[in-house]
Amino acid sequence: MNVLFIGDVFGQPGRDILLQYLQSIQSHYSIDATIVNGENAAGGFGITPQIAEEFFASGVDLITSGNHIWRQKEISGYLEQTNRLLRPHNMYADSPGSGYGIIIDNLPKPLAVINLIGRVFMDNSDCPFRVAEQILADIRKQTNLIVVDFHAEATSEKKALGWFLDGKVSAVLGTHTHVQTADEQILPRGTAFISDVGMTGPHESVIGVDKDVIIERFVTQMPLRFVVASGSPQIHGVILEIDQQSGRANSIKRLSIRDLEDIGG
Repeated sequence: MNVLFIGDVFGQPGRDILLQYLQSIQSHYSIDATIVNGENAAGGFGITPQIAEEFFASGVDLITSGNHIWRQKEISGYLEQTNRLLRPHNMYADSPGSGYGIIIDNLPKPLAVINLIGRVFMDNSDCPFRVAEQILADIRKQTNLIVVDFHAEATSEKKALGWFLDGKVSAVLGTHTHVQTADEQILPRGTAFISDVGMTGPHESVIGVDKDVIIERFVTQMPLRFVVASGSPQIHGVILEIDQQSGRANSIKRLSIRDLEDIGG
């Protein structure tokens, strides 16, 4: 099974390039299931129901999120109505929605997706290690094809979770820091890992935000309003090949696309 995972979609530039090229990417790489982190899709902060529906209509199967999931007020009600948009499972036990979902449609075998958030340099949440262990028993009764989006700041925490879940899930994919790392690998027991899949959005920026605004914030220490940048939009993510019988990852490949030439179009 070929799984496409697209990194944090940032603002209008990220949405535009994703919607423009997604179907070409899916066709070129024979993608069976598509997962997108929509954490920053609405102006850099959170996601709206309308944006989520646009993603689904374009061919996205499931959307993950992170620490900004509550930034758009209308999202709480939407999370109660859908199992295709996830919030981190270890975040606020009584909050709306779910932190894992299972993709079934048009797949030869169900694919589970777990959304977790880190605790190092992040707001308080339950332990992602213990929470993952608790829910895996139930999920593995339904499928052994399992992808984890670990939305975390610290590379050490991400790598530790990768080792912790090696052989228990198909992939542990880091999101949140918006810079694609070059440490993709298959761990010894068959779990694919990368510290961060990168950002889909304007790369002539500081992790999505207008560079001049960020520079001025650093220089003056004044709380200037973030403005979404617009230059050099790119798609970053990974493509996983997962063995349907064992649930082990056969390969993980980084994806970095600026235009159709990058996918042979």
